[in-house]
Amino acid sequence: MPIRAFVFDAYGTLYDVQSVLERVERACPGRGALITQIWRLKQLEYTWLRTCMEAFADFAVVTRDSLAYALDVAGVAPNEALLEELADAYLHLTPAPEARQALGALSGRTRAIFSNGSVAMLDALVRNSGLGGMLEHVVSVDAARAFKPSPKAYALVEPAIGVPPGEALFVSSNGFDVAGAKRFGFQVAWVRRGGGPGTAPSAAGPTEMFRAQRLHAERLHAEPDHVLGSLTELAGLPGRN
Repeated sequence: MPIRAFVFDAYGTLYDVQSVLERVERACPGRGALITQIWRLKQLEYTWLRTCMEAFADFAVVTRDSLAYALDVAGVAPNEALLEELADAYLHLTPAPEARQALGALSGRTRAIFSNGSVAMLDALVRNSGLGGMLEHVVSVDAARAFKPSPKAYALVEPAIGVPPGEALFVSSNGFDVAGAKRFGFQVAWVRRGGGPGTAPSAAGPTEMFRAQRLHAERLHAEPDHVLGSLTELAGLPGRN
């Protein structure tokens, strides 16, 4: 099957969600790692819960609510000024180290983001990171009022980019997203950064627990077509011609 488009997850795939750590640590000395990892875990959990409850709120609300939860767990009062300061970090995430090279190597093909992020959040993130000129489409789940891995969300991609799922390669580092996209009908590449066999945690700290829960293959009987160690491997996949 030819690959006519490359559709990227944003958070954790094109952008490093762990890059908020430095900012969180500055604001909450000694608690940065704990807050950062709980923040991301609850952020994902709230997207799933809100979709199940049919209580959609855009990703900016989810991000602030999950941050407030994480601060509370760490014993930090989640006042408005602190919430605003730290939530802003999601508009300035650092691109993955190989993101620019990988997107550049795919020039001439349709390149898109499809993300849980709200339209406003994604617009700001792409603009601030300077990746806008390397993407033909930036698509949010907002119109579906459901987060990934709901089929309602993935159904937004084809009308937005003009390419059917079977001819698009969905690229994600998140196991739940890999399974959801594959079940929906996309070709799928899992970018496995640091997860998988032989990476059992040596401790039970917040970072190790995050890796254990988010960076290994999910047991959902929807396997990716490709397992990559880096985004730069996309350019060498068969089916691009």
